[in-house]
Amino acid sequence: MPIQPVDKIWMDGKLVDWEDATVHVLTHALHYGTGVFEGIRAYETPKGPGVFRLTDHMKRLFRSAQVYMIDIPFSLEEMVEGAKDTVRASGLKSCYVRPIVYRGYGEMGLNPLNAPVNVAIGVWPWGTYLGDDCLENGARLIISSWRRPDPNVLPTGAKATGQYINSGLAKVEAIKGGYDDALMLSPEGSLAEGSGENLFIVRENTLITPPESAGILMGVTRNSVTTIAHDLGYEVLERKFVRSDIYTADEAFLTGTAAEVTPIREVDDRPIGSGTRGPVTKEIQQTYFSAVKGGLEQYAHWVELVD
Repeated sequence: MPIQPVDKIWMDGKLVDWEDATVHVLTHALHYGTGVFEGIRAYETPKGPGVFRLTDHMKRLFRSAQVYMIDIPFSLEEMVEGAKDTVRASGLKSCYVRPIVYRGYGEMGLNPLNAPVNVAIGVWPWGTYLGDDCLENGARLIISSWRRPDPNVLPTGAKATGQYINSGLAKVEAIKGGYDDALMLSPEGSLAEGSGENLFIVRENTLITPPESAGILMGVTRNSVTTIAHDLGYEVLERKFVRSDIYTADEAFLTGTAAEVTPIREVDDRPIGSGTRGPVTKEIQQTYFSAVKGGLEQYAHWVELVD
């Protein structure tokens, strides 16, 4: 999806013009993938732009940085305010927010520890990740031939830039095959997650989602949906399951900042349930969209207002 430029990007504590937000071609992260990042959304609310679970996302950014021994040169509070400043400067009512912390220019070689650490936050308009039709009618997925790495090969619990080349391989395989996205298996063969989303299946009104031990990223949206499901009276189980379990599920859906709550209508050319968005998915999806837009008081603490 093309990026639409806005006026400003936050770089190392200052708002700079979009066209001046550049890095050197010998930036360490460009060569070795030494960076961590987040995907966050700001939604239009009755009280102005509100960033959904901004502080929780920034906390995960710091956790990812700790895994990779990257010392972020700003506090959590400064990062939160930097994101709000960037959204405010954009003038957008809703947008995607991308904080990134990366090893910068000045050092080359596999040892990253002497490379400087730079920080940036960009925002831009970004609509539905998999398309409006997928949100309503469900996405067509394929189980990728590319698997998630073993957590002792790459720390799957960290959201690091270089690791996403694995996701890109799965995404390209899906698109080239005529599908909307891919599901990926863990090294042991259980279902893990999508190329950039967490996975839920529904069976007899019970939600089942793979556990952290399946090598997934512990999604903020996944956590939000789990809370919403509990509040709606549904049981949510974390357990491993295999591809035949999703083929025979009553419903299935993806969650993520970009994908939000996207139903799955088909996997490997097999219709899931009725082959369209199921009633449980629809109820959770509608509640989620009300929550992120500030429409539900019980979830108001999730929406961090820019002003």
